[in-house]
Amino acid sequence: MDAIHYKVREDNQIKRKAVYVVLGINMDGIKDILGIWIGESESSKFWLSVLNELKNRGVEDVPIICVDGLSGIKETI
Repeated sequence: MDAIHYKVREDNQIKRKAVYVVLGINMDGIKDILGIWIGESESSKFWLSVLNELKNRGVEDVPIICVDGLSGIKETI
């Protein structure tokens, strides 16, 4: 799980957006992009909505999660 920050033109202004990406790897080592989301900035609150969406889509068992040091991410997970 990570977010990449981009500058985009929106309403004739340059704004920063966070693109959230979740990469899953199954027990056979097969990789799959589970989703890409766009938000205003990276936050643990947005990550919570991403994780809830993945749960609602059927993701059940997550033995390992790799994240950076975003404040509040441990509590979110």
